Amino acid sequence: MSTKVNLLNLNRADMEAFFITHGEKPFRAKQVLQWLHQYGVADIDAMTNLSKILRAKLKDIAEIRVPEVVVDQASTDGTHKWVLRLDSGNSVETVFIPERGRGTLCVSSQVGCALECSFCSTARQGFNRNLTVAEIIGQMWVANKALGRDPFSRGREQRIVSNVVFMGMGEPLLNFDATVGAIDILMDDFGYGLSKRRVTVSTSGVVPALDRLKQVSDVALALSLHAPDDALRNELVPLNKKYPIRDVLDACKRYIAGDTRRRITMEYVMLDGVNDSPAQARALVNTLRGVPAKVNLIPFNPFPETQYRRSSDANIDRFRDILKKAGLIAMTRKTRGDDIDAACGQLVGKVNDRTRRTQQHVVLSGS
Repeated sequence: MSTKVNLLNLNRADMEAFFITHGEKPFRAKQVLQWLHQYGVADIDAMTNLSKILRAKLKDIAEIRVPEVVVDQASTDGTHKWVLRLDSGNSVETVFIPERGRGTLCVSSQVGCALECSFCSTARQGFNRNLTVAEIIGQMWVANKALGRDPFSRGREQRIVSNVVFMGMGEPLLNFDATVGAIDILMDDFGYGLSKRRVTVSTSGVVPALDRLKQVSDVALALSLHAPDDALRNELVPLNKKYPIRDVLDACKRYIAGDTRRRITMEYVMLDGVNDSPAQARALVNTLRGVPAKVNLIPFNPFPETQYRRSSDANIDRFRDILKKAGLIAMTRKTRGDDIDAACGQLVGKVNDRTRRTQQHVVLSGS
């Protein structure tokens, strides 16, 4: 491993400290951040507003190490997926989803996932490690480079990536420091300049980290809920045994306290015969009573050896209509990129599984 500092790891505060430590003025941080994130430069020599002496100095102590693209796939619906090689054979996946008036990048925060949500393909891969800031923000860097446009175009309509969601591989709040470091760069005016409404962290409900996030950031929040009651959620999202629904929803309310315009997005994957009945829709209405929320119904995206099936369109529509008639904001997410395994819950990458979860699944499927 290189002993040089990877400049992609540094947000503005860290970058300023880096330059001060090496006897340089802190304003150099803004210049370098712009080169990295607004112009997509990966060559220190190309940073022409730095002196030759400073560039030579930087090359001795720093580098720009971007994750390596090993697979680049485009879906028939315009969705784009990249598989990025990291180290020791590990790789993660990131997905770009174009829509009318916006382009959303779904980034990963861990190699695999430490949680064991039963309906998620990523969870079946086990867990290896947290990603660094450079590996998270590197996904944005790669996407902007591959999409062929300057990410710092003036005007939202000129940007290819206008929104970033931490909904890829991993639980972002279990990689708290690197997630926040990447968010800082995404929102920095000398980074990608995204507003807090255009960066969303999705969590399964790590309550202490949720409270901690409120102290340092106010980005949008999505909760992987998926069940109206603790008994079912314990099966689908085992973290619920530690942080049950009421505790998580209370943390969500604390997160947006003081801003009456904000809502938490409740993600609810639709599983045939599991969580999609009219009675469960009515139970969900009661569970979310008093919580500023909108519900995003996600048709289940199958993967090999899964025990689940996608709810029928009729059941999803009926479920949504019950929520809406009760006064909740509810919508059905359109499935995107499933022909390249880029849809929600399908990201796998390549994980050298420290948890041995993969082997456990092999034994269970063979028994």
